[in-house]
Amino acid sequence: MTANKNLIKGETGDWEIVIGMEVHAQVLSESKLFSGAATAFGAEPNAQVSFVDAAMPGMLPVINKKCVEQAVRTGLGINAKINLYSVFDRKNYFYADLPSGYQISQFKDPIVGEGKIELDMPDGSTRTIGVTRLHLEQDAGKSLHDQNPTESYIDLNRSGVALMEIVSEPDLRSAEEAGLYLKKLRTILRYLGTCDGNMDEGSMRADVNVSVRKPGGPLGTRCEIKNVNSMRFVVQAVEYESRRQIEIIEAGGVIKQETRLFDNAKGETRSMRSKEEAHDYRYFPDPDLLPLILDEAWVANIKATLPELPDDRKNRYMRDFGLTPYDAGVLVAERDTALYFEAAAKGRDGKMAANWVMGELFGALNKENKSIVDSPVSADALGGLLDLILNNTISGRTAKEVFEEMYSSGKPATNIVQEKGLEQVSDVGALEKAIDDVIAQNPDKVTEYRSGKDKLFGFFVGQVMKNTGGKANPALVNELLKKKLA
Repeated sequence: MTANKNLIKGETGDWEIVIGMEVHAQVLSESKLFSGAATAFGAEPNAQVSFVDAAMPGMLPVINKKCVEQAVRTGLGINAKINLYSVFDRKNYFYADLPSGYQISQFKDPIVGEGKIELDMPDGSTRTIGVTRLHLEQDAGKSLHDQNPTESYIDLNRSGVALMEIVSEPDLRSAEEAGLYLKKLRTILRYLGTCDGNMDEGSMRADVNVSVRKPGGPLGTRCEIKNVNSMRFVVQAVEYESRRQIEIIEAGGVIKQETRLFDNAKGETRSMRSKEEAHDYRYFPDPDLLPLILDEAWVANIKATLPELPDDRKNRYMRDFGLTPYDAGVLVAERDTALYFEAAAKGRDGKMAANWVMGELFGALNKENKSIVDSPVSADALGGLLDLILNNTISGRTAKEVFEEMYSSGKPATNIVQEKGLEQVSDVGALEKAIDDVIAQNPDKVTEYRSGKDKLFGFFVGQVMKNTGGKANPALVNELLKKKLA
């Protein structure tokens, strides 16, 4: 039986972390869940608020069909059960940024049931994480505490914005797995076009439930870390919180069930409030909204429009291009990267294209903190460079020099090669003369090579390349040298 590498060493032995996540993903739609108000990011405070969002008396919610479709689409994308019958409930609590005094959400009857998400682990293996449910709900407004030294302001632009709350099973066992889960979910949502995944804008955030236990023991008391807005912070929050809980228990203390916040500046969690249970919110069906009943054929039509999802695309890259699971996983992690790679690889060597995208291109983009959509070298332009390597116009070494010029100037590879005279020398007569010159200049080395010092072959190759300004066709040089030296 193999040891569990996720176990944490404490003073009293090994501990296991148990993690479940509740991810709030803002639905990509032009208007809110129950009103026609806009949802664009960055608007002036309270510029996108309808009477419904402000909870004016007599205003009734009207369901946004697009948001329902996006929820169903997401459910299908995570291999989940679509519930044809679902109910909207009122979740009652009182806060300044919730003008109605309740949030319209779903409780007992969510729109999406059990599903699963496959994680691609760094060692090439996969882990299946269960999804408990996905439900639709409206977002609350935002309290602004930095606008006035003595007063808090309220911005209701987010009030009523449609959210999908995606709840995982407590299947995650390490900070690394928690980060990978959030990353994979974000990738799926972006492929589906149901959430933009812009965590820095608040359109995707995670509540992370963390507990610890002795391996195989009963579940421990969990603490919820609220509104974590980056994958890196999720990893840091889990690492800190699990250590905090272990230290408390080993010191003879007891973990209190509570909601905590993650302070990313200090890298630690801190107490926010005692953890509420469902009965604290007094859920009951919203009397202004009828149960949501979906047509099976409508769901089937949505399923027929799903794009090729990351796992399917990864398997295709491994099958059709001969890529490793790791390389295929890197290329499908962002849809724009996958589209770029496929365009560059079309009709060419897929492995070579993958190496250039993940090597030279990623390296150049990362230096300037650019995404692939901002690349000054288009997929077609990179494909043109690969063609010059494949038809022996230039060597792989020269191609790197050409790529740097392409990246900085935007010129096509063929123009750069012609302007700089970088064409590879494949003329047999010219190469034989260069080889003869090297042999004539190094008689001692020739004697040593012929007496058994095979390692000197590299010396002769290097000399020929040097004498031809690095333009000689390496494969042809190797072939001709072997004959000459024999």
